[in-house]
Amino acid sequence: MHPDLTNRFDRDLHALLPAGGRLGLAVSGGPDSMALLLLAAAARPGAVEAATVDHRLRPESAAEAVMVAEVCARLGVPHETLEVEVQSAGNLQAAARAARYAALGGWMQARQLHAIATAHHLDDQAETLLMRLNRGSGVPGLAGVRARGELPAEDGGLLVRPVLGWRRAELQAVCDAAGVRAAEDPSNRDQRFDRVRLRQALAASDFLDPEAIAGSAAHLAEAEAALLWATHQEWLGRVRHTADRVRYRPSRDAPREIRRRVLLDALLFLDDGIADDPPRGREIAQLLAVLEEGGTATLRGALCRGGSEWRFERAPLRRPVSSSPPAG
Repeated sequence: MHPDLTNRFDRDLHALLPAGGRLGLAVSGGPDSMALLLLAAAARPGAVEAATVDHRLRPESAAEAVMVAEVCARLGVPHETLEVEVQSAGNLQAAARAARYAALGGWMQARQLHAIATAHHLDDQAETLLMRLNRGSGVPGLAGVRARGELPAEDGGLLVRPVLGWRRAELQAVCDAAGVRAAEDPSNRDQRFDRVRLRQALAASDFLDPEAIAGSAAHLAEAEAALLWATHQEWLGRVRHTADRVRYRPSRDAPREIRRRVLLDALLFLDDGIADDPPRGREIAQLLAVLEEGGTATLRGALCRGGSEWRFERAPLRRPVSSSPPAG
């Protein structure tokens, strides 16, 4: 491994994990994650472990996990294959992702790792922003993939993406220089998936700049952080609550986006379970319009009243219709 590459990776990783600690690597066997493995093993010898999640959705997956294990053995990196079962009647990719992160979260806890690293890179970031623009996403979605966050699993845990500033071609070059032949997932060429079609269109374009697009995602991430801060200030100064009730007196000059976010936070406060299935943007927009007009509406089990003070409480359960005959 060239020292410049090792030093670059070490700087990127240190920015996310200044305190160090043992790092777990999610290594599928593709070129991006294999490059992550090679870079981390060179930069942090003896301080990394790797796991390959076998979704058992393709005949080749078991052999790919074995290939990763063999490379790890040569590098002196402990490796474990995590077999999962993916059950989905709808979005197979989403179900596989949930199963993968659940397995990685359990592995992280069992191995007492400080963080999990994935191989999301700059081209992934550009593709994500363009996909979400095409879907009409708001600022949180347009902020793209974060370099540091929380593992979307039951037990959580720190998730880092130390090669988010690296290009796909750079990571492929790391594998080529090391003589590592990575696996190739045929789904990466399947045009049924939006990301594949967008990736091909982006590669064929001579005017779209993935680095500039990813830079826009970074700016939007900063904007999202500012909005979160402003929403927190509005909540602290204008919201009063008990265990089952929230009262919000909106600031006269609070931007509509801040009011929308406080509204959503109020619903989450009353039922944090909706975080797993949040209301759609259209539902929140309709509720916001009702409250601004002083009206009343119910959303996700919360009774919401507008006016100069917005009030949110758990909607009372409807009484069952009695089948008893009227008295007298």
